[in-house]
Amino acid sequence: MHVRLSTCLGMVIRAENTEEVIGMIDGILLHPDRGTVEGFFVRVPGLFSSSSLFLSAFDIAHFGRTIVVRDHDRVAPAEDFIRVQPLLLDPRNILGQRIRTESGIFLGRCRDVQFETGSMRYTWIFPKKWLKWREPVAVADIIEVRPDAIIVRDPPAVVKEKALAEAAKTPLVPLLPEMPEGA
Repeated sequence: MHVRLSTCLGMVIRAENTEEVIGMIDGILLHPDRGTVEGFFVRVPGLFSSSSLFLSAFDIAHFGRTIVVRDHDRVAPAEDFIRVQPLLLDPRNILGQRIRTESGIFLGRCRDVQFETGSMRYTWIFPKKWLKWREPVAVADIIEVRPDAIIVRDPPAVVKEKALAEAAKTPLVPLLPEMPEGA
């Protein structure tokens, strides 16, 4: 099932064995190099405040109208997950990051992602520029994720425009070499 993050925010997380409500989805952790969903940040409402915990994608038993985890102990502070520590310190984010084409055209900032719940891989990123949604970008078109921007392939129209510009620069008739004066 393909799901956008914006539709998952606030989704209830339940324990499989007790059906107890553990918390709600508050954010997502994406791996910039592998294109995978590493886990979700979970808001646990408290009496006067709420704390933020982490749920690894591997611990999800079922993803539907609610998220079912194998055990309520699987939701813990992010510091307890050694495997995600390098990602938490990595400055290369996906959400909120600027999206640019390889020719330098600014497409907007990534404000949403779509991911597949079976494989936990994100498939589309959704740029937004000046409160207006732009064309989604396939993850297959991402060339590089840098700390300052996500670099994506140029759209086909830009590639065609570049090819036409290159063709205009080359002469149609090949130039003949100049003859030496004594020949």
